[in-house]
Amino acid sequence: MPVIRKAVFPVAGLGTRFLPATKAMPKELLPIIDKPIVQYAVEEAIAAGITDLVFVTGRAKRAIGDHFDANLELEMQLAAKGQHEVRDMVRNIVPPGVNCIFIRQPEPKGLGDAVLCAAPAIGDAPFAVLLADDLMKGALLPTAQLVAAYDRAPGTYLSVIEVAQEDVRKYGIVRPGPVDADGILTVAGLVEKPTAETAPSRIASMGRYVFGPDVFDVLRRLGPGAGGEIQLADAIDQMAGAGLVRALPMAARRYDCGSKFGYLEAIVDHALGHEEFRERFLILMRDRLNQSDAVAAGPGADPSARKTG
Repeated sequence: MPVIRKAVFPVAGLGTRFLPATKAMPKELLPIIDKPIVQYAVEEAIAAGITDLVFVTGRAKRAIGDHFDANLELEMQLAAKGQHEVRDMVRNIVPPGVNCIFIRQPEPKGLGDAVLCAAPAIGDAPFAVLLADDLMKGALLPTAQLVAAYDRAPGTYLSVIEVAQEDVRKYGIVRPGPVDADGILTVAGLVEKPTAETAPSRIASMGRYVFGPDVFDVLRRLGPGAGGEIQLADAIDQMAGAGLVRALPMAARRYDCGSKFGYLEAIVDHALGHEEFRERFLILMRDRLNQSDAVAAGPGADPSARKTG
């Protein structure tokens, strides 16, 4: 049985929600403290046993390749200054034995088209897809969950979570099928961004997938969907109709770093878990909260009367 060793990272999007910051810099390189968003996804894939990283990029995304490439001049300068630990960190962004492959998506024709662009590098192997905008944090990350599930029973798998009713319009929503013999939910269909009234459930697909190579044939046959683009959700919906898709609830915490608030939330939570900055950041947050409460309470208010809990 083929083992999953390849992953696709669709990183060709324009990042319009973060303009002007993303005018010259790919949104995937926006930092969470000192590490870009896309590196978290790459580390998640490598931890799951992935050795071939296929980046589907756009015209203005060369900096992503530069980030994962060697920078010998920088490494030499760091070594000359005795900063060997920093040099090793830069050198090992991609560890030995892991390959980076970059493929250009000629024009933005949708997520399905971006995945299809990776077909020459994937061949007839199973593979994972990771959307870097969805940053995951936890002891068990979703790519490892999906790869382990595929190892037990090959097929198409989605990472899912249950969202609030008012949020279903933001996601691909699962039409649930029966639970299979292994206790895993089958997917009868996937509806892209339904209204709250028409949504078949509140189970949302969340930026991590595992496919066999058969998905490429489905994508090639698809016509344009929503927005005139080739939608990965439409391909999944077709495969689900044939009983080929299953859903795994995520054990990790997910941050929507494609939105400004989700990005801010990720920075705050990662700062609170940072070995070097945690204590100082906690003090800073408490100070800012106290200042905010004092302003809200008005002149002469007793700071000790601040509400807590």
